Amino acid sequence: MEFSGTNLSFCFLFIAFATILNPIFALKSCEFPAIFNFGDSNSDTGAMPAAFLPPNPPYGKTYVQMTPERYSDGRLIIDFTAQSLNHPYLSAYLNSMGTNFSHGANFAAGGSTIRIPTSIIPHGISSPFSLDVQLLQFLQFKLKSQLIRKQGGVFATLMPKEEIFPKALYTFDIGQNDIGNALLSSLTIEEVNASVPDVVNRFSENIQSIYNLGGRTFWIHNTGPIGCLPYILANFPSEKDDAGCAKPYNELAQYFNAKLNESIVHLRKNYPWAAFIYVDVYSVKYSLYTTPIKYGFELPLMACCGYGGMYNYSNNAGCGAKIVVNGSEVVVGSCDRPWVRVNWDGIHYTEAANKFVFDQISSGAFSQPPVPLSMSCMRFNNIAF
Repeated sequence: MEFSGTNLSFCFLFIAFATILNPIFALKSCEFPAIFNFGDSNSDTGAMPAAFLPPNPPYGKTYVQMTPERYSDGRLIIDFTAQSLNHPYLSAYLNSMGTNFSHGANFAAGGSTIRIPTSIIPHGISSPFSLDVQLLQFLQFKLKSQLIRKQGGVFATLMPKEEIFPKALYTFDIGQNDIGNALLSSLTIEEVNASVPDVVNRFSENIQSIYNLGGRTFWIHNTGPIGCLPYILANFPSEKDDAGCAKPYNELAQYFNAKLNESIVHLRKNYPWAAFIYVDVYSVKYSLYTTPIKYGFELPLMACCGYGGMYNYSNNAGCGAKIVVNGSEVVVGSCDRPWVRVNWDGIHYTEAANKFVFDQISSGAFSQPPVPLSMSCMRFNNIAF
């Protein structure tokens, strides 16, 4: 999909046409009083740091207003999402220290998968906070927050009002680890591919559960081009595409995305009173690898913060780790200009790349239905896309 005025023009023409057919949907921004986010490290704003240990510097070096609680040099897509809706940045549900949840909560945790993992941190590679667990946390949050409000006192004002839940925006960015962690567990591409329908079915079931708990507007990211990430390129040599990405692994992500899109189509049909937006972050992220110079980026296949090899990535020398080089202990540090780099640490994107992705997807040009984030509460479930 090209970044031109054509897609955006179609988006607004579509909205205008739908408005004529359905006058109830006026052309005005949705008023989301809160955001509830679910996902992995791509949108974790402090869960894993609260549960275990925060990432070491230079994580967080670009946006120094925050302590290093994000797996990036700065802000994430979910941060820009909250900011665009005039909300404070989301606090992690697991971070109980001085936290205000009146504008929502973030249940995303680094390393999380959709399905319950078999290998769990600290002895394995996956987070204990799978999407099933995040759903249970949300259920507890919804119940206990209202008990706290009824009790009154200083903590009552830090909790969302009951009427906020059906009006809130529910965002999802998860699935990358179901693919990546399975590959790191020595499953073949064919075995991972065969697991995708079940993974996506579990994802859909969790979304339905949140609908049953009152959610009505869902903004659902597909997964990015995993075959372009340095940790995949360094660990799984394979056929490359024209951008230098590992073609079989991107095809795996594309298959996941196709099945996810199918499941969201079914959700629209089954729940016509909710808005389900499928957001194609894959296409936007992939453009950073195919035409980086066009968008002001360089060296997209290399980690900014890393050490070793052609991709500046090594499993034994992660960003912020202490390693011995030529007999001296050094800290694995950052590149000089993270603001022109795509990948931060071999797995995650830089703040600059996250901002670029947000700017593109928030317009609605990469969504089905093609509605901007600010109007995503509108429902067009009887129209084919």
